[in-house]
Amino acid sequence: MKIQRNAPRIASTLLAAAFTLVQASVAAAQADAPQTASEIHRTGMPATQQQGDISFVSGGVGRDESTALRQARRQWPLSLQFTGPGASYVADVQVQIGKAGGATVLDTTSHGPYMLVRLPQGRYTVSATYSVVTRKQNVNVRGNGSARATFAFPSSH
Repeated sequence: MKIQRNAPRIASTLLAAAFTLVQASVAAAQADAPQTASEIHRTGMPATQQQGDISFVSGGVGRDESTALRQARRQWPLSLQFTGPGASYVADVQVQIGKAGGATVLDTTSHGPYMLVRLPQGRYTVSATYSVVTRKQNVNVRGNGSARATFAFPSSH
């Protein structure tokens, strides 16, 4: 008899515990998940990408994204900017970063005029190719926001 009278209380306690467990699981999954579209929209930052041990983010086509990337560059060891004629911005730039001595550590395409890269301290050669024109610069990465390079490309014919 006591069990039958306590059954509704036991059922509601179990239901509340299950609900709490589901909420905790969802929160943990969201903490580990990559940025969602709404998070990107809220912060203005595109999603961080990974290639081997190197993290990077690229973009800057819209005003919010461009502003967010410019403001974030102090927190990234290397900041790259790509311009065309008349200081116009360009996208779809092929970027290769190699350590002094030749080993390539990043080979990707920038999705906008800005690229931020998290690299270990050291000397690197950055090669940027846009519309069959390649530009190279040597950079010395010493810490967050310490290395910056701008690549200017002529008009494409």
